Amino acid sequence: MNKVIKKIIIVTILSGLTTGVYYTYKTSVTIPLDQRYRLQEITQGDVAQSVSANGTLNPVTLISVGTQVSGRVSKLYVDFNDHVEKGQILLELDDALFASQIAQSQGNVRNVQASVELAQANEARMRTLFAQEYVSKQELDQSVQALKSARAQLDTARGQLLRDQTNQSYSVIRSPVSGVVVDRVVDVGQTVAASFQTPTLIKIAQDLSKMQIDSSFAEADIGNIKVGQTAKFSVDAFPNRSFEGVVKQLRLNPTVTSNVVTYNVVVSVDNPEQILLPGMTAYVNIMVAKHDNVLLVPNAALRFKPKLDENQADKTTSARSQNSGRKKSGKEDISSGKLYLIKEDKLTPIPVNVGISDGRVTEISSAELQVNDKVIVGENQASETTSSSTSTMRFRMF
Repeated sequence: MNKVIKKIIIVTILSGLTTGVYYTYKTSVTIPLDQRYRLQEITQGDVAQSVSANGTLNPVTLISVGTQVSGRVSKLYVDFNDHVEKGQILLELDDALFASQIAQSQGNVRNVQASVELAQANEARMRTLFAQEYVSKQELDQSVQALKSARAQLDTARGQLLRDQTNQSYSVIRSPVSGVVVDRVVDVGQTVAASFQTPTLIKIAQDLSKMQIDSSFAEADIGNIKVGQTAKFSVDAFPNRSFEGVVKQLRLNPTVTSNVVTYNVVVSVDNPEQILLPGMTAYVNIMVAKHDNVLLVPNAALRFKPKLDENQADKTTSARSQNSGRKKSGKEDISSGKLYLIKEDKLTPIPVNVGISDGRVTEISSAELQVNDKVIVGENQASETTSSSTSTMRFRMF
């Protein structure tokens, strides 16, 4: 009996010693909250919110010069990047066919002209004979009708001649505006056919010192964009340089691709150096809001959420945070958020109103926060490793 009692006493003592050792170890390895979490101070300053999209630089006016007649290109007077003036000859089509048609029409006009002269003489003769009562009134009317018909045929022949001459003039392609040749589609000897659609021969940019960006903004951003807003953009050709433009137009015609709706926003750009070229990809940012002298926190602080099995926030503060973060309808307010501070060795959630963001920091407002307060932005990697070691030790001890 005494042996049993001795064993019980020994087991009790060993159990107490083990428990004491464990709690002593646990206390020694517990990391203070200010070392376990990464903290950053609340700052005060200016923040600007912008929306971004990609676009393409284009000339404000791009003229596609075509041809109204078919033919073979016989002469070409301009090439890429050439400066041209309004009315300058760009190219000529072979006009041999038009010349033969003109000759044929001219012969037809002379033939009909002779018929008109004959009809005039017959009509005059009939009037004289009718006055002497040698012919009837019907014969006189027939001669008058023949003269009118001959004159009508003459007008038709002259119209045909004018059409052939116009077609010949169309074989000489002239520049409709002054500008720069940005594209040439044809070469000498190439045959162009103008049938149902006018073929494009040359493209002329009227003024490369004035450009525009055709950009596609998502429907979620289009509501904040207004005509007259300043737009900043960059291009791959000059990665270290920023350019500016002005929103000129919001086109109402949407583009739907895979159920994604975008709108074309036209940005007017001055290009006095003419270093921005047509077709360049522009990365556009439009500032839609700016607030000065406001409280700012890192975006990571608004994303931080503590783990459920670790230090819990004060229940009263948490309940107040949840109530302030909901609308009267019971739905969560997207303009509210929550920040975590360390107070009295506890994680304390503080409700805040969220304003605009530049992607790095976000504007907040709260009566409980001020500049230089430290908010939690995440956990230190070292604390996570130590926690794992503690958990492992606990598993091995028991």
